[in-house]
Amino acid sequence: MPGYGFSGKPTATGWGPERIASTWITLMRRLGYEHFVAQGGDWGALVTDQIGVQAPKELLGIHTNMPGAIPEDINLASLSGAPAPSLLSAEERSSYDQLVFFYKNVYYAFWMATRPQTMAGFADSPIGLATFLLDHDARSLELIARSFDGQAEGLSPTDILDNVTLFWLTNTAVSAGRLYWENKLPFFTPKGVKVPVAVSVFPDELYQTPRTWAEKAYPNLVHYNKVEKGGHFAAWEQPEILAKELRDGFRSLRK
Repeated sequence: MPGYGFSGKPTATGWGPERIASTWITLMRRLGYEHFVAQGGDWGALVTDQIGVQAPKELLGIHTNMPGAIPEDINLASLSGAPAPSLLSAEERSSYDQLVFFYKNVYYAFWMATRPQTMAGFADSPIGLATFLLDHDARSLELIARSFDGQAEGLSPTDILDNVTLFWLTNTAVSAGRLYWENKLPFFTPKGVKVPVAVSVFPDELYQTPRTWAEKAYPNLVHYNKVEKGGHFAAWEQPEILAKELRDGFRSLRK
């Protein structure tokens, strides 16, 4: 994505998820693909949803592990911290409580969405950068901390330090943060995707998407599955599980 890792840093504004999606579609066409699928989590989930919204003729379907599936009224209520609506099922209530917790602890996102250029200290201090990257969300921090305590599951300390090093050596902490400022889309609400969609629900994601919400958000839902382990950064934490989900999710779309 523009501004991240080895990608170029944008020199002008306008690089939100919609434009990134359009650019990726152009890239796939230039590479000569007559058919392709798209997958995303975290920011990649928003970009992938936008690829689905733009629905180029070459696109067979999308897969997401951070679905944009929360009904708008539920999202607004959870953002305000209001009590859960009475008509929610037990599963939906659990997801609602997770959303309320997330919105109360997402100030890093509000900061980057309003003043990303003030993060210059991350280009000056590797310790400051590492501290910020490690504390993305409460559950991710727990999963990272356990690896430093010697538990061999998911990420290793080397994986985590490699990620910090990538941001440091490419000097992309500030440029990556600008995507929060560029984005004008809600993180979790439906975007109007009509193409075939596969959804994988990881137990340590920011919120677990109930099937009822996924079916309403994605009317052409071809795959829905809850996996046994993994969190917000599924491709990084549990690549084998995610790869299996991609194969299973896209199997019906193969030509």
